Formats: sequence, C-alpha cells, structure tokens
Amino acid sequence: MSKIYTKTGDKGETGLVGGKRVRKSSLRVEAYGTVDELNSCIGLLRSEIPSGVGQGEVLAMIQHRLFSCSSYLATPGDAREEYGIECGVRDEHVKALEENIDLMNETVPPFKFFILPGGSHAAAVTHLCRTVARRAERAIYRFLENEEGAEVDPLVLQFVNRLSDYLFTLARAINLHEGIEDVRWEK
Repeated sequence: MSKIYTKTGDKGETGLVGGKRVRKSSLRVEAYGTVDELNSCIGLLRSEIPSGVGQGEVLAMIQHRLFSCSSYLATPGDAREEYGIECGVRDEHVKALEENIDLMNETVPPFKFFILPGGSHAAAVTHLCRTVARRAERAIYRFLENEEGAEVDPLVLQFVNRLSDYLFTLARAINLHEGIEDVRWEK
C-alpha cells in the first residue's frame, strides 16, 4: 500500500479482512476498535511504567496478543482459515497474566477497601487501561450476543477479562514501588 488513505471509508463503511464491507458503526468494528484502543493505552503505559516494576516483557506480550485479537475480530469466521487468522491467545498467555497477578499480590498490602483510580501518574494510566479493558470486554460480548453468526474463541474473552484484573493489580504494585498509597474510596 503506497498511501495510508484509501477514501473507501468516506461513506461510513470499512472493509473486514477478506474484503467484506460493513458499517463503521457495526458491533464487530466497535469490538475490534476498542481492543485497538486498549492496545494503544497499553503502549502509553509501557512508556510510563517505572523500570523497577519489572513488567515490561509482560506488557509487550499483552500488546502482541491484543493486536492478534483485533485482527481476529476483524475477520469473519469464514475468512479466518483462508487468511490464516487465529485469535493469537493460548492458555499460557492467560496463565502468564494469572501468575503475574499472583506474584504482585504477594507484594502489595492486602486489599481491604475500594480503591479509586490514581496514585502515581503511571498507576493512573494503568487504571485507565483497566477501564478500557473492561469496555473492550463488554464490546466483544455485545458483538457476540447481537450479531448473527458472531463467534469468538473463549480464550479471547478469558484473556481480556484477566487483563483487567492484571492491570488493577499492576496499578497497586506501581503505587507501592513509587511509595504512594492507593487512593482509598470514602463514602
């Protein structure tokens, strides 16, 4: 492709992998677009996270998995095999998130109150990523529940769900590393 603009989307449609055209307002486009937004947020987080927290490789893995998930969601089921598109998430990716949650949970204080997004700048960015992950999960479920023939590998749903838990725990670990207390919710 020699030009980034094609002008083919000027009337509210976009092309899926395989060539099918759909409205930009479709639930499929909303799902993979929100996953793409989440990936951008994780990229921002990677640029902000303190190096001493030690989650750089995990965040890189997350970005690669999210990119695979976006292309998977942008490909209708009948075109996935033809184009070699897989969800890109394996059991070991979900387990990696769980293992890192468990490791960080061993270092942060016990969770005894509701926490508001915030603390250090990097922790606030992490909470933003967490809420976008939750929105991405809801968008994928809306797509599954409302578009005829929609199908999504359950590992995509597990990964995005576990990702928000990972990000919550990571925000707490960042605040601990920075010597900043989590922001306690007051009634």
